[in-house]
Amino acid sequence: MSAFAMDDFLAGLHSTVPPGPGRPLVVHDGDLVPLPAGEVHNPTTLRVAGDLPTLTFELFKQVFPPGGSSDMQRHHHETIHYVVAGDGHSEIEDEVVTWTTGSFVYTPPWTWHRHHNDSADAPVEFLTIENSRLLALLGVPRRQSAGEVGMDTARARFGDPS
Repeated sequence: MSAFAMDDFLAGLHSTVPPGPGRPLVVHDGDLVPLPAGEVHNPTTLRVAGDLPTLTFELFKQVFPPGGSSDMQRHHHETIHYVVAGDGHSEIEDEVVTWTTGSFVYTPPWTWHRHHNDSADAPVEFLTIENSRLLALLGVPRRQSAGEVGMDTARARFGDPS
């Protein structure tokens, strides 16, 4: 990865985004690209809208199988999950929050968190929006996964105080 240069970044910003094959204005569900299994540390399915011309944020469609959950993780970027369908709850540090279709779930930077599908029968679908591309441009992306464990285990594994 090359070093971030503010002048180059600012020079790339324009008042309009010209359409073209390399910069589509629409990406359809069938165009989303699945992340390889080796890059996903949990049993959810993540597909990225990688062809959109976003410079500072990333978009994913994330599906949790019935009864499934994400891994316990933390990262430097902020994340918003819009719940397209389903019901569940999230552990975000020492707080547990519940959500349903139409909810927005905010994950602050560098907080341990894990999302759970509370249905035994239906999947959960998230539209996940994160500012990870901005942090990658700045050269400060960071993510840690503790796997499918609880908060205390994640903290202990990475030497965090409880």
